[in-house]
Amino acid sequence: MTAEHHIITSLTQLEAVYGVAAPGSIIKETDRLTAAYAAMIAASPFVVVATSGAGGLDCSPRGDASGWVRIVDDRTLMLPDRRGNNRVDTLRNIVEDGRIGLLFLIPGKGETLRVNGTARVSIEPDLLAGFAVDGKAPRSVIVVAIGSVYFQCARAIMRSALWGPRAEFDAAALPTAGRMTVEAGGERAADFDEAAYMKALPARQKATLY
Repeated sequence: MTAEHHIITSLTQLEAVYGVAAPGSIIKETDRLTAAYAAMIAASPFVVVATSGAGGLDCSPRGDASGWVRIVDDRTLMLPDRRGNNRVDTLRNIVEDGRIGLLFLIPGKGETLRVNGTARVSIEPDLLAGFAVDGKAPRSVIVVAIGSVYFQCARAIMRSALWGPRAEFDAAALPTAGRMTVEAGGERAADFDEAAYMKALPARQKATLY
């Protein structure tokens, strides 16, 4: 029997392997924010944003001080799009498709929060001004209409020890941003000055956070 015979190709096969969902995993899902779910979002400084568009899928990190995601009401969230690399993969997907998935993490807490819905990109001047930090407004704001929201249990965080003793790795043993750029770029990085890039990176990041 080849490996192909062990590939699941239908929902019937999948359900045969996993069975039915635990009741608790179903009843915890809502179509709007509860007070507890809103508290999770308010405390979270970091969210992973998943989108889909003509160019494919994208999963992008977003973060700021706790409270940076604005809860407009129990069905609406707003996320400022802070300075980045201007690839705008996330924003392009939102304009093309609109579907969005958010995964909120809180340092030290095992449970995470998942929000699925649709999004649009706003550049309304007063809205941008309301998200300014140090006098610097974001270029756009992602407005999310919530379709479903539920918390994810702590098993993944526990298994990875994300907030535990293994949380910090030896930075010197990991590739730098400059090294990753050189290796990924290949011939395209022939004129890329890795040493100069790494020397300037800390100051540049600090100066361009907002």
